[in-house]
Amino acid sequence: MTSQAISIDRDRATPLRLFWLTSLSMILILAQSLTVQARESFAELAEQISPSVVNITTSTTVAGRTGPQGIVPDGSPFEDFFREFQDRGGQGDRPRRSSALGSGFVISEDGYIVTNNHVIEGADEILIEFFEGFELPAEIVGTDPNTDIALLKVESETPLKFVNFGDSDTARVGDWVMAMGNPLGQGFSVSAGIVSARNRALSGTYDDYIQTDAAINRGNSGGPLFNMDGDVIGVNTAILSPNGGSIGIGFSMASNVVTRVVDQLQEFGETRRGWLGVRIQDVTDDMADALGLETAAGALVSDVPEGPAKEAGMQAGDVIISFDGRDVQDTRGLVRQVGNTEVGKSVRVVVNRNGETQTLLITLGRREEAEAVPASQPMEDDAAPQSMDLMGLTLSPLTNEIRQQLELPESAKGLAVMDVDETSEAFEKGLRAGDVITEAGQSQVLAIGDLEERIDEAAEAGRKSILLLVRRDGDPRFVALSIGNDE
Repeated sequence: MTSQAISIDRDRATPLRLFWLTSLSMILILAQSLTVQARESFAELAEQISPSVVNITTSTTVAGRTGPQGIVPDGSPFEDFFREFQDRGGQGDRPRRSSALGSGFVISEDGYIVTNNHVIEGADEILIEFFEGFELPAEIVGTDPNTDIALLKVESETPLKFVNFGDSDTARVGDWVMAMGNPLGQGFSVSAGIVSARNRALSGTYDDYIQTDAAINRGNSGGPLFNMDGDVIGVNTAILSPNGGSIGIGFSMASNVVTRVVDQLQEFGETRRGWLGVRIQDVTDDMADALGLETAAGALVSDVPEGPAKEAGMQAGDVIISFDGRDVQDTRGLVRQVGNTEVGKSVRVVVNRNGETQTLLITLGRREEAEAVPASQPMEDDAAPQSMDLMGLTLSPLTNEIRQQLELPESAKGLAVMDVDETSEAFEKGLRAGDVITEAGQSQVLAIGDLEERIDEAAEAGRKSILLLVRRDGDPRFVALSIGNDE
């Protein structure tokens, strides 16, 4: 009976297993079908948004050649012949026109167009070609080299078709996206791919790039990156390539950065970013230990020149942990937060100072006005000459003679790094002869004894490293050095 029952159960299980396998196969086929349908839907999307994407041609006058340009040596009997040949070809010494191509997109029916700054930079004439085939000249409303964004304006007798910006923060890695533009001067072209990565930084202060594998080539610059709703979530700006062509690594400036820039360019013709007035650097693990912080987060203030932060009482060595009600994770995040805050706004900035938190009320200035202001130099006097080796560093207080050797101003004061042991941690962390240590443990050091006292205090507090404020060519930065092995 038992064996018969088992046999019957197995017989019943076989159809059930076949049912589930069939169902799973159908689900997989359906999923593949949906993927294919998603790919096929690009045609409808492309048809919808194409009239709002434009090709951009710029013309620039460049100086003419002043001679044979190396075709023949100066004084050669053939020099006159080649100059006559060049003149016959329309060259000679006359200025000539140079053209460049790019892309853009219309953001309003009255003719505002967004593109990259590098597409139109230095252009004498800008011509916009629309999908329907007509052309219109454009004028520059404003540019922002920091984000490589430019706003143009054309005058049209009829309303233009335009696209809207989407929320780039909602774009997820793996989402479908579509790029459109004028690659390699071939005219309107569409490519599709996915979001490969988010929050990429290349070289700019305000970088927030969406990385995509949608094909982007030269000429696509300034064109839009669309999500599947037809909203612009990025402006195609750059590619990473060893040969100049697309290898599936393209970068689009996130729309949430672009919209702020465009709004200011449209209203003022220029950008107006908030300015705090500090020099900052990221907090590393060893710096966090030296400062007594629980985590390596925030922005460490390395210098406070004249400006809003200094007026509010900010000090070098403060760690900014909150800005205008939002936590600060690192320097990049703080720079973007400050830049996106309106000029003249009073914000609360929370800092960690000597292990305790303080809140400062700071009225932001305007970054564009402050960028040309030179940083102030510390007012300090001579210290008694003395040399000593500490932490792999040969140190000496600054004297007039050392200031002259290092080409430092008379006001410079601190401990000069005369030599660095190449096997030391100090060398590994970038300290070099000619650097000047102005603070240790967030206190000014004028003599070797000051530094020794700061090291002893840090050791007594149970810290494994000490934070040094180091200046090189006037630029400050903090460096944390271990003190556990020092005698």
